This record gives sequence, C-alpha cells and structure tokens, in this order.
Amino acid sequence: MEELRDFITNNVNISEMELKEILSNFRQIELEKGRFLVKRGQLVQSYYFVATGGLRIYFDKDEKQITAWIALDNNFFTELQSLKSGKSSEFFIQAIERSTVYTIDAQKMHQLYDKFPIWQRFGRMVWEDAFIKVINGILSHQTLSAEERYLEILDHSDLLQKIPLKQLASYLGITETSLSRLRKNIK
Repeated sequence: MEELRDFITNNVNISEMELKEILSNFRQIELEKGRFLVKRGQLVQSYYFVATGGLRIYFDKDEKQITAWIALDNNFFTELQSLKSGKSSEFFIQAIERSTVYTIDAQKMHQLYDKFPIWQRFGRMVWEDAFIKVINGILSHQTLSAEERYLEILDHSDLLQKIPLKQLASYLGITETSLSRLRKNIK
C-alpha cells in the first residue's frame, strides 16, 4: 500500500491519523495479465488506484475492441458513467500486465470526503487532473495526425512496452497496418 500512501502524501498535506483511516478503507486486488477488473454489463461501485502494472479500458464496436483509455502506475480512475448512473458498464477493464490495484467502495469514498476536507481536496485534484487528461486526449485526436499522436506516445515508452500493437493502434484510432507504416517511417 506504499504506492497509494506516497501518491496521496505527494499530492496533499495530510495527517498520519487521517491517512491511516483513509487507507484502511482500501483493499488490494492482484490481477494477472488478461484478467478483468470489470466486464461489460457489471455495475461499477468502486474507485480504483493502479499501484503497479496497467489496465486497458475498452469497449466493443462492430466486432472490434476499441481501447478508450490506458491506466498505468499511480493512476486513480473509475468507470464514471456506470458509477454515477447506477447502470451497467459498457466497458471492459482488463489487466495488460500483472497489476496491483487498490479499490475503495464509492460509498466509503464519499463518507471520507465528508469526514476529511483534505480528502475532498485530494479527490478534487485527482479528478481535475483526470479531466485535463481527457480533454488533452480529445484535442490530440482532433488536431494531431496519427503520426503526431504516435510520437507523443513515444515519450511514454513504458506504454509501448506494456500494450500490444493491436491495442495501441486502437488507442491511436488507426489500423494496425497504418501503425506498422508509421513505425517503419519513424525509424
């Protein structure tokens, strides 16, 4: 739980007593590569923190898997649409490698927000950062070429080592053939 502790204390100045109580509400899940954290049709009622490893969030469309998001080390996330609406998820969340994930029930998370103002501040900061990442992803897809998006990903070489090319192509919004051409031209 050291990764989660460090992530929290690096973002907010929190007392040891508050931190201890907050951490006691998380539980650890170990996922082997390929194992699902969430499958389409499930109701999501938790928030997740990726301590180590990586998860792929994807959906099926026209018999293809479309990778919408990759959550790597030190990433808080949830399937917000299901969590907020109370409807089943349209997404799959699958480990792309052996991963350690900490999870907290949404109800407990909200109780902690009410109890500890610093935790509410932490949550706001995390979700603001997540929203910025989403906006940057949208802007990237709308304004950059596939090659420019790929070059941006090269800055995150850990992602290239963790995700198969088929899933990377889907994440970039291009075909595997186009990705192969891009990689060949960039070398």
